[in-house]
Amino acid sequence: MSLSNPVSRRALRHTRAIDIQAFAREDGLWDLDAHITDIKSFDTMLASGPRKANEALHDLWLRVTVDKQLTIVDAEACSDAVPYPGHCDTIGPAYKALIGLNLMKGFRQAVKERLAGVHGCTHLTELAQVLPTAAVQAFANDVWPVNERSSTATEKPFQLDKCHALKTDGGAVAEFYPRWSVNKTEAA
Repeated sequence: MSLSNPVSRRALRHTRAIDIQAFAREDGLWDLDAHITDIKSFDTMLASGPRKANEALHDLWLRVTVDKQLTIVDAEACSDAVPYPGHCDTIGPAYKALIGLNLMKGFRQAVKERLAGVHGCTHLTELAQVLPTAAVQAFANDVWPVNERSSTATEKPFQLDKCHALKTDGGAVAEFYPRWSVNKTEAA
């Protein structure tokens, strides 16, 4: 299923791209390398000067290193392209404030408390917000078993009741995780 066709002719003006790659390290830790770019399709004038079409306004990187419990043990940020050179690109060290946070335990709120507003870069802080779900995807079937056939665990799989499709009283769980299925009459 795709989006519907646009109702009007349109011209691309801006592209924001977010890319996150997860790497298992030899030492048992994991690196999540997050990258965000903002690119205009036309020449534009910023307060700091002109930018050519298709030249990055933002080209920012954030790496967090996590253990298998998703606790951040190291973090770094850098800015390869920014709208205010010599200013925006000095905030990288602030992202060490992520160390000690757990991606699955109040992470997004803690990021806001530590790095919102003038304490961080709006775009790097926004980028940090997508790390929890990226980490879950990286760990699925690599660190954590995710289906009945590969799981010998006696605990409910972590992903159940975390989204609409995987509610324990729904059809997907009844079909793919029958041991954990709860019909509506049992739940009442």
